Amino acid sequence: MPLQITESQVRRILTRTSGFLTTVSSHSLQPYRGCSFGNALCGVGCYVQHNRWLTRGAPWGGFLEARTNAAEAYRAEYTAEQRWGRRSGGQFGIFMSSSTDPFVPQEDNCRVTQRVLEAIIDMPPDVLIIQTHTHRVVSYLDLYRQVAGQCMLRFHISIESDRDRLPGLPPPASSVTCRFEAAAVLRAAGLRVVITVSPLLPIEQPHEFFKRIAATADAVVIDHFIEGDGTLNGMRTLQTPLPQAMS
Repeated sequence: MPLQITESQVRRILTRTSGFLTTVSSHSLQPYRGCSFGNALCGVGCYVQHNRWLTRGAPWGGFLEARTNAAEAYRAEYTAEQRWGRRSGGQFGIFMSSSTDPFVPQEDNCRVTQRVLEAIIDMPPDVLIIQTHTHRVVSYLDLYRQVAGQCMLRFHISIESDRDRLPGLPPPASSVTCRFEAAAVLRAAGLRVVITVSPLLPIEQPHEFFKRIAATADAVVIDHFIEGDGTLNGMRTLQTPLPQAMS
């Protein structure tokens, strides 16, 4: 399936969180709409594919929209949303991202995430959480050091299993080894790293896997899809090939 890449100008880039994300941050920020990792392992169970408002009828993994003015929109919204975040939840926190990966390969050319980080250095939130499924997260170490000097910064790196291939499922967007190496690089730079085992997939050598996490991260989140996809009994995920492959 060919990937359709487009550009857009958005009026707003900060979304006030709802549901489980309200316990994590006051806002989410999506540099892109869609995700070019949609056909990789992380895309199989991704709950975003069920969001008709976001997909607009397009197949998940078949489109990526670069929000080229995301940094400018952030600057324009900053003061009002900072005030709202602090008034409603005590702090202005940003989760980047909840429905796309900030470090898709197309970021090398589009640089949307880079410009957003530069805007955040100038106008920081209280907390910034960067979520990713790829080793490409290490691309902006110099910017992270500056961000960390302005706000609380942490990275969530998804590593669902200790295996790159599971029967019946596509390969991951980034190998297990590469993601662990990226976590080690970030941690060695003095940055806080959380490994998210989400969704929890079959693990061949669990003791070794979690020893590796302990050596490269400050914390771990383990999340089974039954509780993590936002529906009763994991109904969204039950519609995907993931449960059958796991069984």
